[in-house]
Amino acid sequence: VVFSFQTFYPEVDKRLGGVFTEYVDSITAKDPLQVVFQLKKPFAPLLSALGSGLRPVVPKHLYENTDFRNNPYNLKPVGTGPFVFVEWKRGAYIKLAKNPDYWKKGLPHLDAIIFHVIPDGSSRAAAFERNDVQVLRSGDADYSDLKRLTALPDVQSSEKGWELYSGLAFLQINTRKPPLNNPKVRQAILYALNRQFIVDNIFFGSGKVAPGQFVSTSPYHDPQLPQYTYDVKKAKALIAESGVDVGAVRIRLLNGEKGGAWERLAEYTKQALQPLGFKVQVVTSDAATWFQRVSDWDFDLTYNFIFQIGDPYLTNAYLYRSDYILKTSPFANVSGYNSPEADALWTQVANTPEGPERTRLYSQLENVLNTDLPIAPIFEMRYPTLFHKEVKNLLQTATSLNEDYESVYLDAPAP
Repeated sequence: VVFSFQTFYPEVDKRLGGVFTEYVDSITAKDPLQVVFQLKKPFAPLLSALGSGLRPVVPKHLYENTDFRNNPYNLKPVGTGPFVFVEWKRGAYIKLAKNPDYWKKGLPHLDAIIFHVIPDGSSRAAAFERNDVQVLRSGDADYSDLKRLTALPDVQSSEKGWELYSGLAFLQINTRKPPLNNPKVRQAILYALNRQFIVDNIFFGSGKVAPGQFVSTSPYHDPQLPQYTYDVKKAKALIAESGVDVGAVRIRLLNGEKGGAWERLAEYTKQALQPLGFKVQVVTSDAATWFQRVSDWDFDLTYNFIFQIGDPYLTNAYLYRSDYILKTSPFANVSGYNSPEADALWTQVANTPEGPERTRLYSQLENVLNTDLPIAPIFEMRYPTLFHKEVKNLLQTATSLNEDYESVYLDAPAP
């Protein structure tokens, strides 16, 4: 544990490394069952950062004094869980087998788990219908197939198991050049988008209109936040107030081939902004190119989404803080948003212990972001997991399909 968080993750995870440099004074193993994190100052999101499931403990004896990023065990992981790695056949499957030495006696129930790699959505749906695969994780099936697959007689559907990874889909706006550098223009864009239509007709009901920059299930979302209802008249008025000729520059909407629904969303956005005078060009690229172009700030508008892991500071902050205006990732501040007020509030919410004052600061911060709008919240994502009825105990926690599967079993089919 000490090696993982004192040496390994600060090197391979620069975001966590920065947090630990600023807040953690020391990490000490007091005894074989106790590790102490001594902080330099209060850091409220610490437990969420350690408990999100995204930073598992790594084996020191296999990683110490190696090139962490190119260590061969990155491709054949070793842990203490109920299943052990067997094989990864690239482009085909990853196979795990029951761990005979698992520390919980009698578990796991399954002999093996195979994660099939099936790039095409329709092929995934067909494999599920044939029961060649028993589970479709959220996002595995195209949104247009969900209703049909859910209606199959031996299939169950549930949105449980994603509570910790609350997803927010948003429109990233490059604020560096006119007309998108004007907050009124950015506000007009959000007013012009019928987000309920997007949820109902493009994503087939798998979502909820986002009421703010923090998901509504977060204890830090301000329920009194002013809303951007669908209002084309208001959008046109804001464009007029801005004094900007929005049609003078062609706007590039970069689409990253996330699937059919996202392509439809890009085309809808182009149409929705035309009445305001925007000339929008949809540019579609493969996922790798999209990743690179957004990281390099080579876009005007693009759709993206993040999982808000318990505390907005751990995910949202990197999208807005000025010290993360970096060409490193689509999940940095690629919008170029630079607000001393917002920066100061991000620091305050990190340094303030849990309680009413921290909630108040988050409310103040969300209102600033909601006015400046460098990122337009579109919808909160819903994650239906589809599985055949013989699969039992699949969704047990707030991170179910990213969990250990130790209690999952298959019910014997009826004779």
